[in-house]
Amino acid sequence: MVDLTTEFADLRLKNPVMTASGTFGYGEEFSQILDLNCLGGLVVKGLSIEPMTGARSPRLHESPLGMLNAIGLQNIGVHEFVSRKLPNLTRYQTKIFANVFGYTTDDYVRVVEVLNESEGLAGYEINISCPNVKAGGMLYGADPRATYAVVKAIKHHSRRPIIVKLSPNVTDITVLAKAAQDGGADALSLINTLVGMSIDVETFRPRLGNIIGGLSGPAIRPLALRMVYQVVQTVSLPVIAIGGIQKAEDALEYLLVGAKAVQIGTANFVDPKVPLKVIQGLEKFCRRKGFSKISSVIGQFQSK
Repeated sequence: MVDLTTEFADLRLKNPVMTASGTFGYGEEFSQILDLNCLGGLVVKGLSIEPMTGARSPRLHESPLGMLNAIGLQNIGVHEFVSRKLPNLTRYQTKIFANVFGYTTDDYVRVVEVLNESEGLAGYEINISCPNVKAGGMLYGADPRATYAVVKAIKHHSRRPIIVKLSPNVTDITVLAKAAQDGGADALSLINTLVGMSIDVETFRPRLGNIIGGLSGPAIRPLALRMVYQVVQTVSLPVIAIGGIQKAEDALEYLLVGAKAVQIGTANFVDPKVPLKVIQGLEKFCRRKGFSKISSVIGQFQSK
């Protein structure tokens, strides 16, 4: 058997394949389709301090080699998650991560403090692709100073490792990676979606109710791979890669440039069993190449 375990932020995952926040519900929705115990990790929908209804419809639009979405961070709120969803997740032998977001630093801290009092979570993924309403609406993840400040505040209050999820909608993602590292992040995940839009030329109207949405899927993979490569070269933090993974070969590209794990997102909408197929594909690759463990593949990209 091939050893598929991977480690980051003092956590040990049975394999490097996780599901991305916002694409796998709260996990239980997929429990009848695949064995959640097979996953390396599961990241639930983003959680806010109070429930949110999200953006108006339509919320999804298929684009060439990808998908546009404008869900608006709809969620049941952290208190409902802890009381109703988390107890069911704790029975699975996989790492569960809560995705956290807010519109002020205090919002983030309050969510984390609620989660701190619950059992069964491995860590928190911090979504900083949100506008800081107390700073004129500038995205936390687009301002190094705001990134540093919010990460530092969360780290001060967190009882678990924090993974900061970086936005690609910046001039230089490595600057934000450094800010997150300086603020005390335990790991980074990247990339979040790219900002995009689409118009119905017959009606002259936007295809999304919110007009602008996030682009994900295979179309963004080359961009995401480049950013993951740059961030791995820049900071010492472990990196979890996200962006357009459909098969084992896609995941291997990220692992080769140094990612410790990957998250599968948009592919879950097409085939919820893709994560399992990627895990199986990684094992087959290692056997074919003569590797006894997946860690032997990580960071082995040959630039020359």
